Amino acid sequence: MIDDIKQDAGSRMQKSLQALRDELKKIRAGRAHASLLDGINVVYYDVNTPLAQMASVVASDARTLTVTPWDKGVVAAVDKAIRESGLGVNPVLAGDVIRVPVPLLTEERRLQLGKLVRGEGERSRVAIRNIRRDALSTLKELQKEKEISADEEKAAGDAIQVLTDSAVAEVDELVRLKEADLLEV
Repeated sequence: MIDDIKQDAGSRMQKSLQALRDELKKIRAGRAHASLLDGINVVYYDVNTPLAQMASVVASDARTLTVTPWDKGVVAAVDKAIRESGLGVNPVLAGDVIRVPVPLLTEERRLQLGKLVRGEGERSRVAIRNIRRDALSTLKELQKEKEISADEEKAAGDAIQVLTDSAVAEVDELVRLKEADLLEV
């Protein structure tokens, strides 16, 4: 029972870390990479479809992404979705291919993105602490119902705290690395 609570807390913390990694991938650092367009959905036959399911996205060089839709009839819809994505990129149509030049980041934009990265990190830390709180309250309820002893509750609480500290340290490291990547010119 205690192991289930620890395991559940650990897996939920890992999911929070993965969500942070996914969010940080969406924040561009001035270089073109295919995951930059991962969050874009295209209206395709009245259905919101992820761009990755309807086109190949390749980084043709350090500053350009090449998007090749498999259905040539949706090139305009893909172009529109990329323009309206809020990424600050301006795609260029070249026949059936869409080229997406990734502009250099200004110092001001780098600082804004740094704040955004720190905000994402703080949201992850809060989520991890909430997971810890839930696990500790579950342990407290089990101890109150006399299903576990006070010593078992204390030992399990310590183990959950170790998991929490480890997850928060990983969040701090991810944020530090992303900030360093953003400030690199």
